[in-house]
Amino acid sequence: MDSSEIPPTQKGRHYEIRAQGLREFAGLTNDSQRLDPFGLASYARLLVVSLEDVEGLSEETRKELLDNSKEKWSGGAASKRLPDGQKLIILNPTHGKNRHSATLMEEICHVFLGHKPSRLEIKRRDKQGNVIARDYNADIEEEAYSTGAAALVPYLGLKEMIKHGKTAAQIARHYGVSRALVEYRIKVSRLWDEYQKNIFS
Repeated sequence: MDSSEIPPTQKGRHYEIRAQGLREFAGLTNDSQRLDPFGLASYARLLVVSLEDVEGLSEETRKELLDNSKEKWSGGAASKRLPDGQKLIILNPTHGKNRHSATLMEEICHVFLGHKPSRLEIKRRDKQGNVIARDYNADIEEEAYSTGAAALVPYLGLKEMIKHGKTAAQIARHYGVSRALVEYRIKVSRLWDEYQKNIFS
């Protein structure tokens, strides 16, 4: 891969190369094509459902997850696999498809990158009842999110659209992701200065 085809940072190159592998696996032939994480999920043996489809939750729990705390979670994966070997992914139905795409792509990347799942382990709580300790590996979470983001918004496609003066909102619509994810990709790919120059010129 030519160095002009990948981001200039070591981490950026690491994530981009893995993301390109995922895009190729998904059958995409160029960097302008949109990746559909929902189509890719079955290959990762993920069963994707909305929280609305989950039975047996109390009304109190449902209200907490879908009302009071709806902005505090996008999705989650069950720690144990289903009897048929699939992993259950539950998405927050109050969020839009663009956010679901990023959440699901992160879970797909955990599978394809062979990550050991993080487990919630409550050691103690603070006065407000918030969890103090958790088995959380920041490096693994960063790799999954960043690889997923690169698969959704690949470097070359992003660079080309910036060159043609497209805004973050236009790029987001093209790839079916949030504007925030596009801006994240622009910044971590070291394209922000070029983006600003082209937008305001």
